[in-house]
Amino acid sequence: MKRLVGAFAVLMLAVTPAMAYQVTGPVLEVTDSKIVVEKDKEKWEIARDKDTKVTGELKKGSRVTVQYKMTATSIEAKDAKGKDKDKDAKAKDAKKEKDKK
Repeated sequence: MKRLVGAFAVLMLAVTPAMAYQVTGPVLEVTDSKIVVEKDKEKWEIARDKDTKVTGELKKGSRVTVQYKMTATSIEAKDAKGKDKDKDAKAKDAKKEKDKK
């Protein structure tokens, strides 16, 4: 039973948490507020702050793996009523055409 619990604990640690991502590549630029990493010829600019945990020496040219999360900073919902009105109008037009026949 202890082995089963131990194996389960190891598997749980290995699973990446939901909404967590990573990028690996050489550092192109590093400041107190961001790190720029190259992956597949693309530049990945990721914000960082004083609470970002850094292991090892972080400098330009170092190969790194950055763990990051995407978090919404604001959300603006658009009212879908306009779409419903368009659907209603189209349905009425279709009914009129059908009634004419």
